[in-house]
Formats: sequence, structure tokens, C-alpha cells
Amino acid sequence: MAIEIRPPAEDELRAGMEAAESAFGSSLEEVDWDRESVSLRPERAVVALDGARTVGLAGSYEFELTIPGGQLPCAGVTWVGVVPTHRRQGILRGFMKQQLDVAREHAEPIAALWASEAPIYGRFGYGIAAPAARLTAESKRFSLRDDPGPEGSLRLVDAAEAYELARPVHEQLRATRPGMITRSEHWWRNHRLADHESWRRGASQKFFAVLELDGTVEGYAVYRIKSEWEQGFPHGVVRVHEVFGTSPVAEREMWRYLFSIDLTEKVDAGPADPSTPLFLMVRDPRALHLKVDDGLWLRLVDVEAALRARSYRDGDPVVLEVRDELCPWNAGRYRVGEAVERTEDTPDVELDVADLSSAFLGAFDFLRLASADRARELTSGGLERASELFRTPLPPFCPEVF
Repeated sequence: MAIEIRPPAEDELRAGMEAAESAFGSSLEEVDWDRESVSLRPERAVVALDGARTVGLAGSYEFELTIPGGQLPCAGVTWVGVVPTHRRQGILRGFMKQQLDVAREHAEPIAALWASEAPIYGRFGYGIAAPAARLTAESKRFSLRDDPGPEGSLRLVDAAEAYELARPVHEQLRATRPGMITRSEHWWRNHRLADHESWRRGASQKFFAVLELDGTVEGYAVYRIKSEWEQGFPHGVVRVHEVFGTSPVAEREMWRYLFSIDLTEKVDAGPADPSTPLFLMVRDPRALHLKVDDGLWLRLVDVEAALRARSYRDGDPVVLEVRDELCPWNAGRYRVGEAVERTEDTPDVELDVADLSSAFLGAFDFLRLASADRARELTSGGLERASELFRTPLPPFCPEVF
């Protein structure tokens, strides 16, 4: 029987989630269904059906994603999975095509995801757009350069107070940092601050620490403790889910706190900001053991709308010729500069939509793409002009795995 791919009826969404969970070797808990039945609306999902049996699911959350100069509606692709018995039958490609059509219908010019396996999504037009770091650092080797001593005051709060105190800090940073996404109240309470036993993986409950400087909350951290003892000595690990500060002082004091927690010897943090100032704040950056991975992947669903919404640095315009096999409405030439418009002028740079997606938030410039044979210069100076136009003060960062 042919596989049918279509939006689920309301009573089919749960079966789709159960199928997706089985693809990852896990099962759908009741608490997961309670959360996701609110987070993921049926009209934003597609299921694969083999007769009456649901064998796969793909969905997307509704986000606003910060881009250089503003923000855009974004389809946050999630819950992508096919049961092991139905792999290699073209279901994933069907999911990806229908999802892009749905995003276009919802006027979402971009889609984004975290890849469970990095080789999968490039062939559907996604490009690495916001690499993420991870640090696994030894607490005893942590020391700050030219340390002025502790500043401010720290306290632990519960989840309800963390919502009130951490949210403004996150929003202040999110508004200007490409790659970060909006969080609704539901998202804050049921995704970021929620603390279900199945999420702990042998570690403690979540702790929420907030930092006050001059009476104002300027930083916070969300973390767990994985307690370990050997022959009477503690070897605990601080597992940091999120840490933010609104200034260098706030960042410094949040990290100082995390590295000073008693009965622990390591700090494991990720996804972490790849441009974290911590690397330059410490005396021994090697001891942080920073590692960079692919992080957030981006897909331009409507190239023209996405390019129009973005801001650019001053510079001479450039004509980009974009290839897009899966979304033919995007293929063509775009003049980018003070204004963005389709054109028939001679192109300066040619590239695939996946590679334009990698440049869109500022993670990679066009010269670097060309050095990896991911962009081709057609007129002299085209790569340099494009790189200058798209350059951003900081690389993008997405702290949110979804």
C-alpha cells in the first residue's frame, strides 16, 4: 500500500508523536503529550500513514527568529521521525516538501531546526546558520584574568520567580542577537523552566540562579547538579542549560558562580555562545575545552521576503544568483544593497539556497563559503562586496534546542 502523507486529523496527532518517539528509541510520556498538544497545532504537522497505521510525523512550532535588523516569522521544524520499519521510502522528503509549502502558506519566510543527524537536511536546502559551542571545563583550573573580585548578589529562586526575573534579561538580549527565538509564556513555563523527572537523566532538579547588580537583575543561569562520589570524595558536574548576562560584568559573575558550586569539579555547558567572552576572561582558555558544533540550521522559504527583511552594512550592491531545486519559486537573481529586488542583471555571485541560508544570519561570509567551494564568484570583487553587506557585529547564536 502506498504511503499517504497529509496533515493529521486532531485525533491522529498523538499517534504521530508516538511514531516519531519510536524513531528515537523512546516513548511518549503523558507529560510530553500535555505540553506538546499545546505547543504543536495539528495544522502545523504532517503524518505518514501506511493504511490505518501512523508511521511518521513532522511538525513545526511558531516562532519569531531574530535576524540582523529585526525579526521574522519562523517555522521551528521539530518532531521529525519515521518508524524504523519504514525508513528509506521517501517519507522524509515528502515531509520536507509539505512543510515548506505549509510555511509558505503561513507567510513564514524562513524555517529552522536542530539536526539529529547533520548529513540529513542539507539536501533539502538547509544550511548551518548559527553554530553552537559546548564547554566541559575543570573547576579547579578556572581563574579570571585581572580579577577585580566578586560584584553583585546572587540568589536561588523557584521556577515561578525565575519566569518573572529571567524573562526580561532574555528578551533584552534576544531582541538584538540574530539566531535567538521568541518565547511565549507557555514556552517559558512548560519547556524552559519545567522540570520533569524523565528530563533529568540522573541529575538533580533544575536550579535557577539570578544575579542582581545595583538592585537590578542582570543575569541568570539554569542548571542541574550531577552528583558523583568516589572513595569519599565528590566529583560532581554542573550541567548548565542556559546562562546569560546583560554586560561583561554580569557574564563574569554568572560564570564565577557556576564554577564555584561546592562538591563539583566540572562545568558542562551547552549549547553555549560561540563568541562567549569567557574565552578571553579566563587565565587558561584551554581548560574550558570549548568545542563548536553545527547548532541551528536555517532554510530560506521565501528568499525575496527574507532578504528584504534583513538589514545590511553600507556598501556597493551585489547581484546573487540563487539555485533552489526544492522550492523553484526562489530560483533567480536578487540585487542586494540599499534595497532588495529581483533582477535580470549579470550576477556577481552564484550559490545554492542552503549556502545563502548559512550567510543569512552572519555566521559565514561569502568569501568563506567560496573557500569551501560553496559559492562561486562570477564578477571580480563580488564575494568581497557580498561579505561586507552581510557582515554582523557578532555571530548568530541560538540557545534553544527544539
